[in-house]
Amino acid sequence: MAGMNKVEKPLCFHCGDTCDREHIVFEEKDFCCNGCKTVYEILNQNDLCIYYDLQKNPGISLKSKKFDDKYAFLDNEEISKLILDFNDGEKAKITFYIPSIHCSSCIWLLENLYKLTDGISHSRVNFVKKEFSADFNPSIISIRKLVELLSTLGYEPSISLEDSNKKSEKSINRSLYLKIGVAAFAFGNIMLLSFAEYFGFEGLEMNVQRFMSYLNILLSLPVVFYCASDYFKSAYSGLSQKFINIDVPISLGIIVLFLRSLYEIISMSGPGYLDSLSGLLFFLLVGRWFQNYTYQGLSFDRDYKSYFPLAIYKYVEGRLRSIPVSQIVKGDEINVRNQEIIPADGILKSSRANIDYSFVTGESNPVSKEIGEYIYAGGRQLGESIRLEVVKPVSQSYLTQLWNNDAFTKEKNQNFEILINKISKYFTVAVLVIGLGGFLFWIDKDLKTALNAMTAVLIVACPCALTLSAPFTMGTTMRIFGNRNFFIKNVNVIERLLNITHIVFDKTGTITYNQKSEVNYEGELVMQEDFRNIKALAMNSTHPLSRLLAESIDENIDNISLEKYVEITGAGLQAVVGGYTYKLGNRDFVVQNAHNSFMTTDATQIYVSKNEQLLGRFKIENKYRDGIQEVVASLKSKFNFSILTGDNKTEEQRLIDLFGEASAYKFKQSPQQKLNYIVELQKSSENVLMIGDGLNDAGALRQSDIGISVTDDTSNFTPASDAIMTSNALRYLPDFMDFAHISHRIVVAAFIISFLYNIFGISFALSGGLTPLVAAILMPLSSISVVVFATTITNLMAKIKKLI
Repeated sequence: MAGMNKVEKPLCFHCGDTCDREHIVFEEKDFCCNGCKTVYEILNQNDLCIYYDLQKNPGISLKSKKFDDKYAFLDNEEISKLILDFNDGEKAKITFYIPSIHCSSCIWLLENLYKLTDGISHSRVNFVKKEFSADFNPSIISIRKLVELLSTLGYEPSISLEDSNKKSEKSINRSLYLKIGVAAFAFGNIMLLSFAEYFGFEGLEMNVQRFMSYLNILLSLPVVFYCASDYFKSAYSGLSQKFINIDVPISLGIIVLFLRSLYEIISMSGPGYLDSLSGLLFFLLVGRWFQNYTYQGLSFDRDYKSYFPLAIYKYVEGRLRSIPVSQIVKGDEINVRNQEIIPADGILKSSRANIDYSFVTGESNPVSKEIGEYIYAGGRQLGESIRLEVVKPVSQSYLTQLWNNDAFTKEKNQNFEILINKISKYFTVAVLVIGLGGFLFWIDKDLKTALNAMTAVLIVACPCALTLSAPFTMGTTMRIFGNRNFFIKNVNVIERLLNITHIVFDKTGTITYNQKSEVNYEGELVMQEDFRNIKALAMNSTHPLSRLLAESIDENIDNISLEKYVEITGAGLQAVVGGYTYKLGNRDFVVQNAHNSFMTTDATQIYVSKNEQLLGRFKIENKYRDGIQEVVASLKSKFNFSILTGDNKTEEQRLIDLFGEASAYKFKQSPQQKLNYIVELQKSSENVLMIGDGLNDAGALRQSDIGISVTDDTSNFTPASDAIMTSNALRYLPDFMDFAHISHRIVVAAFIISFLYNIFGISFALSGGLTPLVAAILMPLSSISVVVFATTITNLMAKIKKLI
C-alpha cells in the first residue's frame, strides 16, 4: 500500500514473535511484551533457563494476556469438583488439555513446574494428547492459582463444558491390548515348547512330551475363550441374522484347529496345531488394533459442549458470581467479556455489542448489536464486556438445536467391511464344499485320512491373511496422510473416498484464510502523515475491521494523540488528529454526496475523509488460501463442485473465476440450509465430500458421506467430522484422493496373494499331508507376507507420489 515502509524488527527471545507494538530490552535480550519478559525472569530466577537451550524461541506469545478475575470461577467448589480427578483435602490430582504444548521445551518446563511454586509435588505431560497432569496440595495452591501459573507461562488450559462430562472416558482400548498380550505370550511359549516336534528331536521321555502337550493346551485356553471371544460373538450375531460375515470362517477355523489339536494330543496321535492357533489369533488381533488405530490427540466427535466455557458470570443482587454454564436458566442476567462465547440466547442489556458469528453462521464480518436486540448463542463478543438477559437455557439455545438433527445420530456406511463380508459368504461356502469333497474323495480309502483332509482344509483356509490385507494397507495410508497433516478418523473413511462424486466447499475459513485479508487503498494520493493518522484513529477502536485496517498500515504512530474521539456503533469513527478531522466508516457516515460510481463495490470497504473531503476507501477482501487454484484445477474434471457460505454475494465473481460457471453457489446459508443442501445432493445419487471449518458446518459435515474439517491448528476447536486437515494440507487434497484409489488397488492385490496362499495350502490339506510343521510355517508366513507386502508397497507408492 502506498506510503507504507517495511522495517526490520527484532524477534522476541521468548516466543520468537516480532516486537512490533512493544519492544522491551532486558539483560540484552529482546521481548515483545511484559508477559514474555516476566516468564523469562521467573525461569531465570529458578535456574530453569535450559528451557531456551532445548529449542530456539520455544515460548508462547503472551501479548495481551491479562487474567484479572478470568479464572475466579475456579474458586467455586461446585465447579472445581467437576474438573478434579481426585481430592482428599491434602492431595489432589487434575488433568488439563493444553493446546499450546508443541515441543520438548514445553515438556521439560511443565514437568519441572514443582520448582516454580510450592504445593505441586509432581507433574506429567502426554505429548501426543497434549495433556498435562499434576499432583498438588489444594491447601497450598488452589486450582485457580495453578491455572494462572500455567497461563502466565503461556500454557493456558482449555476448560470447557464438555470436559466436565468426559472425565471418566478413556480412548485407549485396554481390553484389545490385553488380548494381544495374552495371544503373544501363548504364541511364543507354545512355539518354544513345540521345537522338539518341529525338528523331530528324539530322546524325550513320553511323560515329558505329554506334559509339554498338556501345557500347550493350558496356554491355549485363554487364547480360545478370551482372545477369540469377539470373533465368536460376531459370528453368532451374523448367523442369528441369517448373514455370513467374515468372522464366520475365522471362528470355524479356530474351533476346528482347537478341537483337532485336543483330539491329537489326548489320543497321542499328534502334537496338534495350537501354535498355529495362537499365532492366528495374535495376527488377527494386531490387525484389528491397526484398523482401529486413530489419532488420540484429536477429537473427531465434538459437539457444542466443547465450544462453551465451563462457567459464566451471573449478576446476583448487583454483584457478579461465577456459576456453571449448565445452571443458566431463563431470566438470568449474565456478563460476557471480550472474546468469550455467548452460551445462551439472550436480549442485550448493554448499549452496544460487536458479535462475531463467523463460527456459527459463516458470515465473516462481525455484527453490531444495540440495546434490546436478540443475540444468539455461539457468537463471540468483541470489545468491552456486555450484559445479557437469558431467554433460553443452554440446552434449548439456537446453537444446541444444531445437534438435534438426525444427521448427528446416523451411522455412515463402512463400504470395505461390506465388501469383505460379501467375499466371506462365498469363501465360507467354497471352503465347506472343498472340505466335503476331500472327505468324500478319501472316505473309500481311509476314514482317518478323510477326516484329516476335511479338517485340514478348514484349518488352512482360515481367512487370516485376507482379513489383514485391508487393515494394514489402509492403516499405513492413514499414517502417510497423517504425516501430511491429514488425520483420518478410521480406515473406512479412506474406502469411502473412492465413491465421492461431488465436493462441497465452505468458503469462509476453508478456502479463505481465517485471520488474513487483503486491504487495498483506492482514492486520492495521500501523504505518509495521513496513513499514520488513519492508523492512530483505527487503533482506538475494538471493531475487527478497524483492527484489521490498523494492522495493515505499517507506520510508526508513537507520539500521535487524538482529540474529540467519537465512535458510533454501526457507523464509524471520528477524531481530530494532527489538527485535521478524520472520519472512518461506512459511506453514509463519512460523506453524504459521494459519486455513486466510485462508491459501488463488491467488497467490504472502509471510507475515509479528511476535513469532510472524501479521500478514498480501503477495500477489504478475503484472501484465498495458497494453492487453492491448483487444487480446483486438478479436481474439476473428476468431480462436481458446490460452494456454500454464510456470506453475501460480494465475492461471487471471484468464486466463479476460481471454480467455473458449472459449479453451484449458495450464499447466506444458515447451518440448517447447508445440511438440507447436502441431503438434496444425496437424493440425487451424489456421494458427497463436505469440506468446512466452523460450527455452522457441523450438520453438513455430519450428513455428508465424508466430512473434512479444516483448521489452522489441530488443537483448536473443530466440529464433528470424519477427518481433520490442517489448512496447509488442503493443497494436497487431489493427491489424497488419488492415493485412496492406489490403496484400494493394493488391497485387491493383497487379496489375490491371500487367495494364492489358500490354494497352495488347500492342496496340501487335500493330499492328507498337512503336518504341524507345515501348518506352523504356512499360516504365519501367509499372514506376515501379506502384511509386509501391504505396508511395503503402500510406502513405496507414497514415495513415488511424493507424499513422504
